[in-house]
Amino acid sequence: MKKGYLVLQNGQVFEGKVFGAEVPRIGELIFTTGVVGYVETLTDPSYCGQIILQTFPLIGNYGVMEEDFEGECAVHGYVVREVCDQPSNFRCEYDLDTYLKKVGVMGLCGVDTRQITRIIRDHGTMNAMICTELPEDLSQIANFRVEKAVEEVTCKEESILEAEGEKKFDVTVIDYGAKRHIAKELASMGCRVRIVPATYTAQQILEGNPDGIVLSNGPSDPREFAFGVQQVKELFGKVPMLGICMGHQMLALANGADCVKLPYGHHGGNQPIHDKKTGKAYITTQNHNFAVTCENLKNGVVRFVNTNDSTCEGIDYPEYKALGAQFHPETCAGSRDTRFLYEEFFKMMED
Repeated sequence: MKKGYLVLQNGQVFEGKVFGAEVPRIGELIFTTGVVGYVETLTDPSYCGQIILQTFPLIGNYGVMEEDFEGECAVHGYVVREVCDQPSNFRCEYDLDTYLKKVGVMGLCGVDTRQITRIIRDHGTMNAMICTELPEDLSQIANFRVEKAVEEVTCKEESILEAEGEKKFDVTVIDYGAKRHIAKELASMGCRVRIVPATYTAQQILEGNPDGIVLSNGPSDPREFAFGVQQVKELFGKVPMLGICMGHQMLALANGADCVKLPYGHHGGNQPIHDKKTGKAYITTQNHNFAVTCENLKNGVVRFVNTNDSTCEGIDYPEYKALGAQFHPETCAGSRDTRFLYEEFFKMMED
């Protein structure tokens, strides 16, 4: 393996070995705590523009299986402690090194991921460069920004996923960078799913006469996609809506709330939340850098709260038949404890 480097914007350098494609890039460095699910992580459009660091020390041991892909890979780099080059699983199609070469993403292994994680936790999310030669000028790293991420990852044309078995509802998914398992989960529960680009207007969305609308997950700062917030405002109250991750943030922004960037985000399958409606606690899968602040929220009531940092994890809009959740109820990979949110969404459409 060739020598490679992870260079942080504060000047710290970590030397490791390159795997995957030898394509140096700058990105926003984040860490994710997932023990499994690296295939879903690498193919989740919500990671657009980011360099992902896995806290779990061994990655790649069960290989890559394309059936589990969530979308097109949009990450700028991948950092692990140890990469497995001889995966063992009956579903394995090829190894992680082969996948990263196919999608043009550079990986770095053999670095102290625990130390880097502590740096991010102490100083917050920062930019970094994954490379084979040390840069002379760090300003290019510090000046990097993830821009127009939703426009980059949204689908370019609408598509249909038919219901499995008897059709119960017609549901439209607005694709801000949607994980494919959202549509698959809806179809498995009897929905005919229409997936539309984030650039569609409210009128174009309503032309499909949906029984309900799902606002999907997506990357970066939702405030930068003002067009989408305006469309949600026009849709609010007309059709039952479920917002997932960025979709939850879009619903909140459309109702007067704001968003703030978290120090190092919530990434992984072990985020604890409290349901204020039932008093129950759940372990959830999340991937986002921004959280909703509710001081100026109209129409809604905060329902879910993160038990680690007390940030808003979900809002009910009972009078308007809408619900937003910061976490993923379809959770591939991860806990399925919050799948009941789909059932609540179905109840809103039935009513």
